[in-house]
Amino acid sequence: RMPASDPAADRRQRASVAFFLSFLSLACSITAFSSSYWCEGTRKVAKPFCTGQSKGDHCIRFNSPDANNSNAVQYIWETGDDKFIDRKFHAGIWYSCEEIINEEGEKCRSFISLTPAADRGVLWLSIVAELLYIILLLIGAILMSVQMCYYSTVIDGLKINAFSAVVTVLAGLLGMVAHMMYTTVFQMTVNLGPEDWRPHTWDYGWSYCLAWASFACCMAAAVTTINKYTKTILEFKHKRKMLERNLKIKYKFPDH
Repeated sequence: RMPASDPAADRRQRASVAFFLSFLSLACSITAFSSSYWCEGTRKVAKPFCTGQSKGDHCIRFNSPDANNSNAVQYIWETGDDKFIDRKFHAGIWYSCEEIINEEGEKCRSFISLTPAADRGVLWLSIVAELLYIILLLIGAILMSVQMCYYSTVIDGLKINAFSAVVTVLAGLLGMVAHMMYTTVFQMTVNLGPEDWRPHTWDYGWSYCLAWASFACCMAAAVTTINKYTKTILEFKHKRKMLERNLKIKYKFPDH
C-alpha cells in the first residue's frame, strides 16, 4: 500500500512552484520592458565617401583626385547593391538604436517619435498595460510569498490563494494585450514610419521572446494557484463528508 501524502506539505510545494513561476515572470517582464531588443534588423543605406585615411568596405574611395567628378558619382549610383551597406538596428518600446558606420557605438532615438501620429495612442496604451502587468505580477508574487510564510490558518491561506489567482490571471491578460498592441504598432511603423528609419529586413529579438516567456510563466503560475485552491477545497469537502459519515455511524451504533 502506498503511503498517503501529507496535504500540508503538498500545499506548500504547490505554493512554492507558483511563487517561483510568478517571480520568474516578473523578472522576465522587467528585463524585456527596459530593453531595446524587441525587434532587430538591418537598414540598407548608401556607403559614405571615404575621408582622410579611412579605408575598407564601409566607404567609397575615388581613384580620381577630383572627388566631386560627376561621372564618378554617376558610376557609384549605377553599380547596384555593392555600393550599399546594411546597417544593423534594434528597437524596443522606448527607443531605437542603429550602428554608426566607421565608428564605434550606436545612435539612438525615441521609438515614440518614430511612430506614426495615428498609432501613438495605441503605443501609449501598450506602455500603460505593460506597467500594470508588472505591478500586478509584483502584487501576485508578494501574496504568494505571504501565503507560503505567514498565514496562520488554512482558511486564511485559501483567501490569499483566491486573491493571488485573480490578480495573476488579470496580469496575464494585460500582458497578452500589451504585447499584441506593441506588435501592431511596430508593424505600422515599419510601413508608415520615417524614410530614414524604415528597415530593409527585420525580425523579433530576444526581448520580444522574453516578454512572451514572461506571459507563459504568468499563466502557469495562475494555473498552479487555481489548481492548489481547487484541491484544497476538495480536501475540505472530503474531510467533511468523512466526518459526517463517522458521526452517522456513531449515532446509529452508540457505544454501550
